[in-house]
Amino acid sequence: MKGKVVDSNGEAMSQMETAWYRWESVNWRKLERSNYKLQRRIYQASANGDVRKTHNLQRLLIKSKGAKLLAVRTVAQENNGKKTAGIDGVKSLNPTQRLMLANDLNLSGKSSPVRRIWIPKTGKNQRRPLGIPIISDRAKQAFVKLALESEWEANLRLTVMVLDRANRVRMR
Repeated sequence: MKGKVVDSNGEAMSQMETAWYRWESVNWRKLERSNYKLQRRIYQASANGDVRKTHNLQRLLIKSKGAKLLAVRTVAQENNGKKTAGIDGVKSLNPTQRLMLANDLNLSGKSSPVRRIWIPKTGKNQRRPLGIPIISDRAKQAFVKLALESEWEANLRLTVMVLDRANRVRMR
């Protein structure tokens, strides 16, 4: 099969399945756009007070392969702490390892222990502890953030609007 990508069984794979095998061929703009649209729907459902629809949309986002890829990309390539090793000593991932992490990313199970380092407090001679999770736990956190951020943004915006309105009434 010339020009076709084949899986381990010798069968030709679709374009979406092929993207799972090559990190460089993922269409990031398309994934970001579809993720943004889903997050916008979560925001609107939460702002309207539709809890069932909000949770169903969040569940849809959690099951999406694109959100998993975006979470791993955020942690492994875009964050400032991308070269920081956790307790497992892994500092960075190659494209194959990133795909494996995205494929294996699920929210079940316990988190691994964090690496504890002591950093100086600003303006003082004291130090404070800082826990650094391993890359897979950071990916889980980024993944959950994608699902929860839109809902809480809508809730907090409504709360701020109510508080602001109450403060304006009180000032009169």
